[in-house]
Amino acid sequence: MPGEAQHRAPLGVRLVQKVSATRAFARVAPHVIPALDKAVHRLSRGKTLLSAQMLPGVVLTATGARSGRPRTTPLACMPEPERGTWLLIGSNFGRPGHPAWTANLLAHPDAEISWKGETIPVRAERLTGEERAAAWKAALAFWPPYASYQARIDREIRLFRLTRR
Repeated sequence: MPGEAQHRAPLGVRLVQKVSATRAFARVAPHVIPALDKAVHRLSRGKTLLSAQMLPGVVLTATGARSGRPRTTPLACMPEPERGTWLLIGSNFGRPGHPAWTANLLAHPDAEISWKGETIPVRAERLTGEERAAAWKAALAFWPPYASYQARIDREIRLFRLTRR
């Protein structure tokens, strides 16, 4: 198709997308990536996430749904600069079960994120219906492996939009 090559992701990104869509990645990544992200975030004084070399990322601090304690989780995000918001995708790397941070946001939507070294108070809204469908389409264009994650699981991946408070 004419012009297609100019819209393709670079080879390195396509390779990472292919690997990240595998079941093996889903087994290993949840144990490795968050730990590395937390360490790099701490060492860089909140300015960098290791995983953000491929995808933008935030560090979400939300109140635990059951514990009531602050819970900190590094997450990939999809910035929505035209809205001034961020989209979080509860893919859990295509594993069964919703990630804990999604339950925390459902119970306590007021949270904060660390974004490029800035701490920002946010309010999370779970997207549903047409709004979710539009956001899901944008998320798939942004990171195609989300389609593989959804295909492997029975649950609908939760999407949240974070808005500054």
